[in-house]
Amino acid sequence: MITIEELKRNPQVKSLIAKSDQYLGVIGYTEHGERHASLSAKIAHNIMQRLKKTEREANLAAIAAYLHDIGNVINRDYHAQTGAIISYNILLDMGIPIDDIMDVVAAIGNHDEKDGQPISDICAAVILADKSDVHSSRVRTLEMIKQDIHDRVNYAAKSSFLRVDPEKKTIALEIKIDTSVSQVMEYFEIFLSRMVVCRRAAEFLKMRFELEINGQRLL
Repeated sequence: MITIEELKRNPQVKSLIAKSDQYLGVIGYTEHGERHASLSAKIAHNIMQRLKKTEREANLAAIAAYLHDIGNVINRDYHAQTGAIISYNILLDMGIPIDDIMDVVAAIGNHDEKDGQPISDICAAVILADKSDVHSSRVRTLEMIKQDIHDRVNYAAKSSFLRVDPEKKTIALEIKIDTSVSQVMEYFEIFLSRMVVCRRAAEFLKMRFELEINGQRLL
């Protein structure tokens, strides 16, 4: 089993993450580079640890979360599926056991809210980790805040934290939004589908998903 640090040192992986982020920037998307990949990996690993999953599962969730967006190097559409195929070849070359590779690529291929479903604990952790990264640091240019609702909502989000409580059986996304930049309703306008897939992921893990914005529970 490779570690997430070994994966980060892989030259192919480095290039794929950098180029995917670059191309998404050209078409106006928020940051999807090293920061998002690393944070997603850390959150996914933490979810699995908090739920007392095995270290193998936690590590595979971190690997899948780190690689989940590399398909954007080809196209934003179907990036989950293309990313899974690219990841398969990289992990095979790195000598990862085939069963572990299958768990990783299945999680990557099903992480997108438009055409994916939580099909394993690893996949559910990747979904929750990916969708919980809403933060002002992901905005590339302040010039787009007034015109682009995605940039505006992300810029308004001053902090976000995914709280996993095994005793209460809840997974809560806690966000602080600067309402002078964006109203809470705009968050729901663009992220409702993401919250729906987060609820499905939490339910797959036998947990209840909650959303808290500025201290108020909304889901």
